[in-house]
Amino acid sequence: MAIPVRARPAGVGRNAESPLPSVPGASQEEIRRQNLGAVLRYVHLHGPTSRAELTSRLGLNRSTIGALAADLVASGLVTEEAPTTARRAGRPSLVVSPRSDRVYAHALSIDADRLRAARVGLGGQILDLREIPRPSGMSAIEAVGPLADLVRDMERSVAGDALLVGGAAAVTDTTRDPDGRLRIASIDETLGAALEAEFSSGPGFVAGDLADIAGLAEHVRGVAVGIDDVIYLHGDLGISAGIIVGGRLVIGHRGHSGKVGHMVVNPNGLPCGCGSRGCWETEISEAALLRHAGRDPSDRAAVAEVLRAAADGDPTARAAVEQVADWLGFGVANLVNVVNPDAVVFGGSLRDIFTAGADVVRDRLDTMPLPASREHLRLRAAALGRDAVLIGAAELAFDKLLADPLNVGVAGQVGTAEPA
Repeated sequence: MAIPVRARPAGVGRNAESPLPSVPGASQEEIRRQNLGAVLRYVHLHGPTSRAELTSRLGLNRSTIGALAADLVASGLVTEEAPTTARRAGRPSLVVSPRSDRVYAHALSIDADRLRAARVGLGGQILDLREIPRPSGMSAIEAVGPLADLVRDMERSVAGDALLVGGAAAVTDTTRDPDGRLRIASIDETLGAALEAEFSSGPGFVAGDLADIAGLAEHVRGVAVGIDDVIYLHGDLGISAGIIVGGRLVIGHRGHSGKVGHMVVNPNGLPCGCGSRGCWETEISEAALLRHAGRDPSDRAAVAEVLRAAADGDPTARAAVEQVADWLGFGVANLVNVVNPDAVVFGGSLRDIFTAGADVVRDRLDTMPLPASREHLRLRAAALGRDAVLIGAAELAFDKLLADPLNVGVAGQVGTAEPA
């Protein structure tokens, strides 16, 4: 088990609509398996697709697409059906669709205050979702048992011929102790062993940082589709980032990159839970917004109230939003100079703060970054909401299947199709 997950997920960093590149020295069987993965990946990301469109998008001939689709049908991974409406004269092209109801992954999320488990079908559809509160002070390892109970409960309603391809967990790096203090956690081999023990009868589990996985989801299925240089910023109790450069997650030593909340922006600022002072998250977190609004910084439920009051014109709430938005823009400007992304995506609580204070953020970005770093920059609110971490976790779990559809031991049932 890789803890945290640092493999490049299938389809990340390569346009799924581009013709397939040739592989020098590859055997016919290797080329066939690459093409099978390309077809399955395309319908996984784009949904039901005609053979004609697959032929055009993937640069393969009609007979090859037909043979590949037949192999995938025989393996139970896709279906082929006539289109419901004829678009032109002649024999209609069959439509290839992922078996979302039959092929699925487990996606887990260890959030700051919630534990969630989902079954996500091939194609990215959430089939079932369960969640429970996460008590203060519960470690990620302690959360594995309750999550396993949620998974077992979901599995009771799964059809007997369904194919489980694997699972992945997204883990936040900031939690709150029972005494209210914030604690910075990490994803390590101990968590991996706990997941392995609970899910030992399945095809395997992987885990990764929540911001990395949510950023992956926005890159593959959200507002950053087709953009290979992205900073995804996630806010909850703390602030972290998923940084994608050239289509690949930037992970750092032992997977501890993206801790942008602990970038010092105000040396004379407030103490941070990490032991430093003036970290970015002391200025832009939920607690910072509540503090500026004169509310209890630990009352997460009040964040939405402050944002609503600001939208309604309340001067105190509006000033609080503008103060946090200004610091948000300040930090983003520094990140933009370092990474030079094409887009910055705001998720979690930062999505709402950015939406409420977008003009203030843009004012900072109009003046602070170098022109070469800002002139092409797009600022976007995340599109997938709280489901992003579950969708991203499922993408990690589907990775091996999409890379080699006929050679992944999915419940002992995939890999039986004969070569075309």
